Amino acid sequence: MVINTNVSAQSSARLLSDSSSKLSKSLARLSSGSKIVSPEDDAAGMAVSMRFDAQINRIGAAADNVGNAISFSQTQDGFLQKVGTALDRMSELATLAQDATKGDDDRALYNKEFQTLQGYVSDIATKQFNGISLFTSGGLTITTDSDSTSLSMGFFMGGVDLSAGDYATVSTTSSTGVTTQAAAASALSSVMDAIKTLASDRAGIGANIVRLNSTSDQLGVLKDNLSSANSRIKDVDVAQESTEFARYNILVQAGTAMLAQANTTSQSALKLIG
Repeated sequence: MVINTNVSAQSSARLLSDSSSKLSKSLARLSSGSKIVSPEDDAAGMAVSMRFDAQINRIGAAADNVGNAISFSQTQDGFLQKVGTALDRMSELATLAQDATKGDDDRALYNKEFQTLQGYVSDIATKQFNGISLFTSGGLTITTDSDSTSLSMGFFMGGVDLSAGDYATVSTTSSTGVTTQAAAASALSSVMDAIKTLASDRAGIGANIVRLNSTSDQLGVLKDNLSSANSRIKDVDVAQESTEFARYNILVQAGTAMLAQANTTSQSALKLIG
């Protein structure tokens, strides 16, 4: 029996300190919902989780890009639907103007509406989406995943340019009109060519939208699975951790009681002295 060195109290204090530290970590994990409260908890896991977090955020940004591209394409198609309506009416007017029972005065009336529709098609050619032209000769390129992989919206089609080609022919008042039977026949041919081009372009835009929707779904699945993998690394299992918390809580209480008991054992030496 010694007085100067209380080995039992030192051991109890060390074990109590260890239990208290573990209790604090368990409490922090339950409070934060994360298994990795500080780097020493799981250094490698923290590094992997950081990369997962960054990739998940990039996927979210790519999904936004794809969503905007879908909106862009849908806006394009919405305008082209109206162009189709205008071209249908222009072809009807060109056919009516070829009626042998109509005079030039009648054709002049048809031509007024025809030219108004030409101006409408020409005006749509200048429309924009967030400052980006909807109808140009070049396609758009968008980022479709977290690794900066790009998809050109011209993969299925070139850009729809309403100011060039068959569209330009029918939207220019100086080159197309229905003021005479011959002019009406020529105009009808031009309008029919424009309708064929429009049908092809709308099919291309539809293919773009299908591809972009598939890409959006793919990004959603990838993000869900990466989030699940990341959760296994960093998210705390509350049921398991609450069990550990109860265990360390009991150990702290028991260690505190035993330390108090160990601190009183040296007093037994006084009985031998006294």
